[in-house]
Order: sequence, then C-alpha cells, then structure tokens
Amino acid sequence: MGVVSPIETLFLKSQHRLLQPRDYSYPVVFHNTRRVTNFPRNSLSFSPLGSSSVDFPLRSDSISQNGRSSNPWRRNVSESDSSEIYNKKVSIMETLKQANSFIPHVILSSTILALIHPPSFTWFKPRYFVPGLGFMMFAVGINSNERDFLEALKRPDAIFAGYVGQYLIKPLLGYIFGVIAVSLFKLPTPIGAGIMLVSCVSGAQLSNYTTFLTDPSLAPLSIVMTSISTATAALVTPMLSLLLIGKKLPVDVVGMISSILQVVVTPIAAGLLLNRLFPRLSNAIKPFLPALTLIDMACCIGAPLALNIDSILSPFGATILFLVVAFHLLAFVAGYFFSGFFFSKAPDVKALQRTLSYETGMQSSLLALALATKFFQDPLVGVPPAISTVVMSLMGVSLVTIWKNRKD
Repeated sequence: MGVVSPIETLFLKSQHRLLQPRDYSYPVVFHNTRRVTNFPRNSLSFSPLGSSSVDFPLRSDSISQNGRSSNPWRRNVSESDSSEIYNKKVSIMETLKQANSFIPHVILSSTILALIHPPSFTWFKPRYFVPGLGFMMFAVGINSNERDFLEALKRPDAIFAGYVGQYLIKPLLGYIFGVIAVSLFKLPTPIGAGIMLVSCVSGAQLSNYTTFLTDPSLAPLSIVMTSISTATAALVTPMLSLLLIGKKLPVDVVGMISSILQVVVTPIAAGLLLNRLFPRLSNAIKPFLPALTLIDMACCIGAPLALNIDSILSPFGATILFLVVAFHLLAFVAGYFFSGFFFSKAPDVKALQRTLSYETGMQSSLLALALATKFFQDPLVGVPPAISTVVMSLMGVSLVTIWKNRKD
C-alpha cells in the first residue's frame, strides 16, 4: 500500500518530471490532458473498521508488473489535488510577503506602547538607529530593479515636480515653522533646528506604500521619486542643513555626507547588486524582509519616543506636537495643489496629486533623527524628528483611508 506525501505531490508539479504510465490491463481515460489510470472500485483500500467510503485518490493498492511493484498514484495526479497542497505550502511565504499591510497597526501600537511603557523600547539605543535605517534602505534596494526606473523615467516632468516638493517646498515650510517655534512660541533653539532638519531630509519609503494603496499604477513613479531624493540626499541634505540651521547651530557637512552615504546609498546599492548578481539568494531573502522590516520599524518608531519621553511630556511638548502636525499638514496640502496646478491637463491628474502629496508631506524622519543624534550635541534637536516619525506616518495612512473611500 502506498500513500503519497505533499512533498511527492510538489515533485510531481514539475511537468518534465512526470513519468508516463505503463500499459496496465486497466482501461485508460483522459483527464486534464494527462493520462490517468482508472482503477476499479474494489482496488481501493478500505479502513480497518469496514467502511467502504474512501476519498479517491488518497490511497490505492500497488500494482505488480514484471516482478516490480509500482503505485500509479505517485506518477499520475490531477492538477487540482496537487495545486491544493502546493497552495498550502506557499501560504506561510505569502503571509510573510504581505506583512507590509500591517504597517499602520505597527506604527500605532508601537507609539502607544512607547508612551505607556517606555522601557519596552529604551533598550534600542541611539547607536542602533543608523544600522536600523540602513536595513530598511537595503530592503528598498533588494526589492527594486532597473525596469521600475526605466518605466517611471518616461515622466520626467512628474519626477521633477516631486523633487521640487521634496527639496524646495518642504524646506521652505520647515524654515518658516522653525523660526515660528523659536521667535513666536519661545521654544529652545535646538527645537527649531530639529524642525528644520526634518524638512531637509529625503522622502520616506512609506510614501511608496501609501501610493501603492491608493494608486497602484503610480507606485513605480513614487519609488523613483523617493529613490532620486534619497540618492542625492548625501549632498542636498547637508547643504540645506547648513543653509537653514548653520546660523543657529554648527553643522558638520562632510560628516553628514559620509554618514548618509553609509546609511542610505550603500545599503540601497548593495540590495540592487544582490538582486542583479545573485537572484536566487535575493529571492530566498525577499519573503522574510517585510516581517523583519516591520520589527525594525517598530523599534525605530518606538525608541525615539521612549528615549525622549520627558521632553515630549514636558510643558512645551504639546507645542512641538502642534508645530510638527501643522508642518506636515501644510506639506501634504502644498504638494496636492502644486501638482494639480502644473498637471491640470494630465488624464491622471488626481492620481498624480495624491502621489505628489505623499512625496511632499512624508520624509525620512528616521534619517533626520539619526543625523540629530550623531551630529548635534543637544538632545532636544532629536525631539521634532522623533515626533515627526509618528505624525507623518499616521497622517499618510489616514489620507490613504480618506482617498480610497472617495475612489470607491
């Protein structure tokens, strides 16, 4: 008696490995373009309890021919049966790949946990921020390829508009709110510098995900916008920081360039090269990256809040929160109407407006936090980036809900 196993069934999935049935004395019928032996009913094995109810083709008797014993079920299996077992096998991998859908839940839960019980994240020290962000950049690189870039590069006007939103509109808003924080609300100068630093960094990879949720066809364009702003951040961010913050606090431009190259450019390049040169290894790693990135993201969001909990809950914490929320809100609005004005005649103008709104309103606050921790002695500089990490993520996810409901 032979019993087929799931592994054997998966082996039979390969068309070129299917063996042709030998010429048995039983009649042969054609099923799904494959030859399947039609066994007599009395050839099926029955349970020890005497029940004659057997679900074909789970078990069948072996057949002897020329002194050899063989089991046709091992060599002839229907497409539907093998597909069912195959689908069960890949379900775990699919779950890992779809872990990104839990990003909003992770952001909210890690924020609440950090505020309620800070020790949950205080073990994740500032020295871990750089490698944590580098891992996220590596995940971006390994999931990208040159075809995405080539397709999106057919719309240079939209890419340029996204770049203007990232490095012109947003820094201008950041400078205005930084000055307001110091001059109008009388907050410490490092707080204003922290708001300006947030406005100088590149786009957030989360903007690619939010674009995918609302307008999947423009996800490659969003990836290109974010990738270009990220790749040029090594030069643009230090220069903008020097221009906006240099008169208030000393800025190490050379150190920033070196740090961004290590944290952003190198991991992305490593991911792209691994994807291109070692595709099998890359494909083996990819299913696990979303789940690992979620854990990394939870730590990178919860730790800054937990480590700066005293400043966040201080008397001026509510004022910082208000300024950061207002800054991001205006950035989202500016990106939306700016793109609507320049692309009013485009057939997909609404989708472009949503995409450029995400690109302008969401930036890599984790990069700003890593730079604040490494290059500024006053810890207050890192408070606005820590708050911004949560605020811009929640606002982006909220916009996804609003816009998807309007589309539906």
